[in-house]
Amino acid sequence: MTEIEKTHSAHWGVFRARFDGSRLRVRPHPGDPDPSPVLDNVPAAVAHPARVAAPAVRRGWWERGPGRDPARGRDGYRTVSWDALLDRLAEETHRVRTAHGDAAVYGGSYGWASAGRFHHAQGQLHRFLAVTGGYTRSVNTYSGGAAEVILPQVLGSFDAVTRYAVSWDQVAAHTDTVLAFGGMALKNSAIAAGGVSRHVERGAMRAARDRGAVFVLVSPLRPDLPEEVDATWLPIRPGTDVALMLGLMHTVVADGRHDADFLTSHCDGWEQLRSYLFADPVKDADWAAAVTGIDATVIRELAWRIAYGRTLITLAQSLQRAEHGEQPVWGGAALAAVLGQIGLPGGGFNYGLGSLGHYGRARTAVPVPTFSRAQNPVDSVIPVARVADMLLNPGGTYVYDGAERTYPHVRLAWWAGGNPFHHHQDLRRLRRAVAELDTFVVHDPMWTATARHADVVIPSTTTLERDDIGASSSDPLVVAMKQLVPRHGESRDDYDVLSELAHRLGHGEAFTEGRTAQEWLVHMYDRTRKALADRGLAAPDFEEFWARGELELPQRPDDGGVLARFRADPQAHPLPTPSGKVQVASATIAGHGLADHPGHPAWLEPTEAPDERHPFWLVANQPATRLHSQLDFGAHSAGAKRSGREVVRIHPDDADRIGVADGQVVRIHNDRGACLAAARLSEDIRPGVVQLPTGAWWDPRPDPERPGYGDDGLCVHGNPNAVTRDRGSSSLAQGCSGQLSAVAVSPFPHEPPVVAAHTAPPTA
Repeated sequence: MTEIEKTHSAHWGVFRARFDGSRLRVRPHPGDPDPSPVLDNVPAAVAHPARVAAPAVRRGWWERGPGRDPARGRDGYRTVSWDALLDRLAEETHRVRTAHGDAAVYGGSYGWASAGRFHHAQGQLHRFLAVTGGYTRSVNTYSGGAAEVILPQVLGSFDAVTRYAVSWDQVAAHTDTVLAFGGMALKNSAIAAGGVSRHVERGAMRAARDRGAVFVLVSPLRPDLPEEVDATWLPIRPGTDVALMLGLMHTVVADGRHDADFLTSHCDGWEQLRSYLFADPVKDADWAAAVTGIDATVIRELAWRIAYGRTLITLAQSLQRAEHGEQPVWGGAALAAVLGQIGLPGGGFNYGLGSLGHYGRARTAVPVPTFSRAQNPVDSVIPVARVADMLLNPGGTYVYDGAERTYPHVRLAWWAGGNPFHHHQDLRRLRRAVAELDTFVVHDPMWTATARHADVVIPSTTTLERDDIGASSSDPLVVAMKQLVPRHGESRDDYDVLSELAHRLGHGEAFTEGRTAQEWLVHMYDRTRKALADRGLAAPDFEEFWARGELELPQRPDDGGVLARFRADPQAHPLPTPSGKVQVASATIAGHGLADHPGHPAWLEPTEAPDERHPFWLVANQPATRLHSQLDFGAHSAGAKRSGREVVRIHPDDADRIGVADGQVVRIHNDRGACLAAARLSEDIRPGVVQLPTGAWWDPRPDPERPGYGDDGLCVHGNPNAVTRDRGSSSLAQGCSGQLSAVAVSPFPHEPPVVAAHTAPPTA
């Protein structure tokens, strides 16, 4: 057969593909200077044994009806017809809403799913739940929950001060010193919601380095900056970054190198922060050295360096995914304010630069195609990372952003396009939480651990099996995402499934607005076409765009955005903070009276830290070989495993001390659980720290070392969320705190079980 190359897109890059009837071949977009190798995972999605081939239901739920059931995750499945499944699901949705109210439905669907703007699983599901009565929703993200609450209160609206303030072009042209807390790992910036057509980060950092810029990496992991920037590596003790920031601030101020004028004209709360810096214990370089493990002389030299020239303070998302994660975010912004750098080209503070591919880029000058959402009539929300707390404590109270709130009693949880049994913490606890539901519905193309806990498993198409439009407001290219392969088995698009359910519930017209999926694509694109035409620019109709495969959009000027305007004239362009200025301290936050979040950046001792029983810090960071858990079985992801198991990095000195050899299977454990991983010895990690990336599909088994932990005491595949903490970053933001955990590591004294995470469960 004749192979036709078609355009498509994924979060890790725009690509082109050919399908010969059995094999999919992909190649990066020809204009991408540094394409992501994660693209190599894509072909495995076509017909992998882990695909969900037909509608399936958990036997216990189908036979006994809805209700609390600890058998979730342990029960068998049976396939049913589409009509039988949809009829039963419509009945259950109506029952829950009628008996318990609309807030008893939780719209989960947290996850990246597709780069396509129409078949965006979260958007589809939330629109369906909104038009059929409403639902309890989540706010913020696992990736940035702490930052998403603190930054708007102290610096400005989140996207404006993160995505559209400091650009990679500015770094290449202007920055003299990059002080990167947590680094700017290329594995992270390769990923962008909605897709990315040109990966520019490596080139920008290289250009800055060639111009003479100095990069300083503050991280327990050396690979958090690319080798070619020749960074100075400061292997900090995990979780102590804000202490280093405070020590730098004190040193700069004590030496008289701070920008007193900027602190007066553009900042609020400086006297409170200054008092804290000089109060007992004085937050000087010696104090910071004792907390961070970085020599005081190095801290003093660094303080001298950043006080001259153009300095950019960056903060990786990973640092705020921890207990007190708000503090390094606030501390980084305050350090940049002390230096007087905020709002300068290539200077100041940028949260997230290098953590995601849609940060540090110009914004499109016209709107991109998007699927319209419906207004949710239910005012019931939780911070996204508190879902297990909600399910385990209905009616319980908690504090969020200064207010006491109450958890709703959720009976029906509905998930599409996400995998909470990958990205949530303390997975054994999450399993207990899910058991409390009446019904758990999951749309998924794959038999992930989440699908294996569902009562109803809806076999979704993958992005390869449908038409869509790829677009992002941070990328100039709009992509015609053309169907590349036939649908697998009985899988259906989420839109088709939800349309049928909406019709059964009497809301079909409200959900579809009378449009087919194809008609929605045309409708969505037309908004972009009209905006181009209004500017007098070429505005091809949909048919021409689809035939071309892509369309380049104009971009806004790279002018530093709101922070540059604020710097130039703080009276004419105040920030949307309580004072209109940078809040280096906040009377509002102080007024909440939170024991775990004072009214200024502060060093707070962690409640969990390594001790004699659990002597290591575990860093559970993002993987280099996949996006979260997506396509974990793909070639690039599988190629980085050892004997099908995830790899944990450990310093050779630590490995020698505990008797571990390179490649040996080790058991990582604490009181929450345990997992297995293959050891890889590396000097690119701080002693006393081990690093295991997230994303390996949870594969729970009995732990032979602790039989009392039941049938899920040990993940044999290597998911670190078997041992991470499920607690909020603080009572201000209640963000995810899974980045750091105290663990023990030891050789596994038994024959390692075969990993079975990527096989489908038996169905009948």
